[in-house]
Amino acid sequence: MDEMDEKILKFIRKMHLLSLAVLDDGRPYCASCFYAFDEENLAFIVAGGEQSAHVRAFLAEPGVAGTVALDTKVVGKIEGVQFRALAAPATAQQSKIYFTRFPYALAMNPSLYALSLGWVKFTHNALGFGKKLIWQREQIE
Repeated sequence: MDEMDEKILKFIRKMHLLSLAVLDDGRPYCASCFYAFDEENLAFIVAGGEQSAHVRAFLAEPGVAGTVALDTKVVGKIEGVQFRALAAPATAQQSKIYFTRFPYALAMNPSLYALSLGWVKFTHNALGFGKKLIWQREQIE
């Protein structure tokens, strides 16, 4: 697996909310999700009820896309990632990562899912206007 640039990892570590795009029975659907990040496997870990539209959608079609963006009106501070990932149930280790970051979520006993990153584009205007870093997971033949 190619190593992800530390600038991308630093941004992902400091944020906690992503916007997730899925196809729900062929129609686009978006959801906002709190996330924890599994750095070893390069995956966002999100919670959701099995009856929620976004979970039903990615269980049927695991290919997803999304964004994580810094909320700013200052053009020079624009920073964010766009990503493509594959969704699957989270592992026990990923559940531990999620509940360490969001211990109050234990009370809700949510189902957890990993969004395993395959491609990331990071925009960081502080590095130069329109500066983009691209990361892609190596293809295993």
